[in-house]
Amino acid sequence: MEIAIASAIGILVAAAVYLMLRARSFDLILGLTLLTYATNLLIFSGGRPVVGKPPVLREGVAATLANYTDPLPQALVLTAIVIAFAMTAVTIVLAMRSRADNDTDHVDGREERVPTPPLARKDRA
Repeated sequence: MEIAIASAIGILVAAAVYLMLRARSFDLILGLTLLTYATNLLIFSGGRPVVGKPPVLREGVAATLANYTDPLPQALVLTAIVIAFAMTAVTIVLAMRSRADNDTDHVDGREERVPTPPLARKDRA
């Protein structure tokens, strides 16, 4: 299970870095979102994920790590999900404003454009 989680984290980080290095704001937003997913998986896997064990205490069961899983990584991941959602919303608003102001989706706002030739006028010639 550790190899699967580590591979998923690695693939998510690789895809996030690739998308964030692109010069488009939509790709940057997708890359940041994938990076938050990878971070959430990393935090969650740091808490020794155990199948079938609850994170809260129950009556009649001894309060040892053998009977429960650590609830702190789960709480941290839930908090990180909320923060990532807010960050994504703010980034989308900034990207939309940049698109409206600059008429381009390019991150720097300076896209190399190929000049178009002037239209041929009929009254010349």
